[in-house]
Amino acid sequence: MKRFWKKVTTERGAAGFAIRLDGRAVKTPMRAELYLPNEALARAVKVEWDAVDDIIDPAAMPMTGFANAAIDRVANERAAFVAAIGEYAETDLFCYRAEGPAALLERQAAAWGHWLHWAEARYLIGFHLVHGIMHMPQPATTVARLQQAVAALNDWQLAAASKLAALSGSLVAVLALAEGRAQAETIWPDLIADELWQEEQWGADDYALKNRRDRAADFAAAARFLIMAA
Repeated sequence: MKRFWKKVTTERGAAGFAIRLDGRAVKTPMRAELYLPNEALARAVKVEWDAVDDIIDPAAMPMTGFANAAIDRVANERAAFVAAIGEYAETDLFCYRAEGPAALLERQAAAWGHWLHWAEARYLIGFHLVHGIMHMPQPATTVARLQQAVAALNDWQLAAASKLAALSGSLVAVLALAEGRAQAETIWPDLIADELWQEEQWGADDYALKNRRDRAADFAAAARFLIMAA
């Protein structure tokens, strides 16, 4: 769809802050009215619509995409989203360590250990560390409390948390972002510690570098939405 509007505005209503294009409501893909829960998010979405030059490119409008997902999907499938995100409590990236070499084990411990320690203190839980790829169940209390933390997120946060969990493989990372313990730019290098170590050993090609930049941008956008939606 090509740009047809001249002016983008926000309007406060009963449901939240709506986005207007020349006074007309923006609709989600499911034809619901697009609205945001707070003014900060509304401004972020407004900026995306203001920035459209000619053709609408959804890939360049991540804030709008998360808002659409919250309205069209999470609101109607909340339990499924909570369950899917909560499953990462059983397979958190930070708990799975390599079998070797020693240098990689040291890198993983340095990058991931402090996040597990934070979660243990914050939620009064413990983790099993796994060396290798064989699955090991985490303590039932750990899983339950982390899943409770996910359930406490609002629909808007869940829309972003779903993306963050898929990109990172770590529920601890998602919760650290949600609680203000981490910022995207500080935790992302820890999440890709394995990848960076492999690159140091063998080098990286242009495709791998572009792929990592794209994932980092997606992660940063999702983290921004998550934090602003609180």
